[in-house]
Amino acid sequence: MNKIAISSDSTLDLSKELLEKYHIHVMPLHVLLGDKEYKDGVDINPNDIFNYVRETNTLPKTSACTQFEYSDFFKKLLEEYDSVIHFNISSKCSSTHNDARLAALEFDGKVRVIDSLNLSTGQGLLVLKACDYLNEGLNLEEIINNINSLLDKVQTSFVVDTTDYLYKGGRCSAAALVATKLLLIHPAIEMKNGTLGVKKKYRGNLKKCIENYVKDLASEFSSYDDTRVFITHSSCDDDIVSAINDIVKEHFKFKEVLTTVAGSVVTSHCGKGTLGVLFITK
Repeated sequence: MNKIAISSDSTLDLSKELLEKYHIHVMPLHVLLGDKEYKDGVDINPNDIFNYVRETNTLPKTSACTQFEYSDFFKKLLEEYDSVIHFNISSKCSSTHNDARLAALEFDGKVRVIDSLNLSTGQGLLVLKACDYLNEGLNLEEIINNINSLLDKVQTSFVVDTTDYLYKGGRCSAAALVATKLLLIHPAIEMKNGTLGVKKKYRGNLKKCIENYVKDLASEFSSYDDTRVFITHSSCDDDIVSAINDIVKEHFKFKEVLTTVAGSVVTSHCGKGTLGVLFITK
């Protein structure tokens, strides 16, 4: 029987408990704070990001895993497994997918690399689906074909508390930054075709904006895979996370509602207080 490993780069934002439960192997991306380099999810956490930005008024830099790093990563997995299915953050957001793809060429088809066209737990949802299929007894090709059919069905979006990080990263103009602060505007950022863009702008306090965002999702997506949903946030206040959990359960009928904290790479780009509700549609 073909023993298959499921792996991903660290932007999947799954908790350590989920990674262990589903035996998911992770390749950490790099985060640079000044001249110091860290590994996402290994020796850096979101609080380190917040402190660095507050002290320096600049954003951390993130960098992809190299082809050499991936070659070593896949080689070690193949010492224990017959084949590997590896997931990456959207190729339109990072070069790490191409590095993984090039490294996979060394292993005669034993390593299959999937461009998730996603990030954070949007990517994580696909990884967990692959684990579900593996546990159901599907073979390598069946898992890959099923995953490919879901790539355009992942609902990934977030409501941003502050546009400061977007502005510092060049994704928001100075005028938009001032306007969002003065008018209490919280943009909803959506993943479409592998890239991020503004979907809608909510106005008011963050909690109310996120509540309206969840209700809008429920209106827009009446048909969805009810296996699981992620409430993924970047150090949001506990009362907001708890309230959104209740609203998700009120407006949707997911079998499993999972709450996760965004990792260092995602936090570096969106900032504190960001929250998203992510699931697979039908």
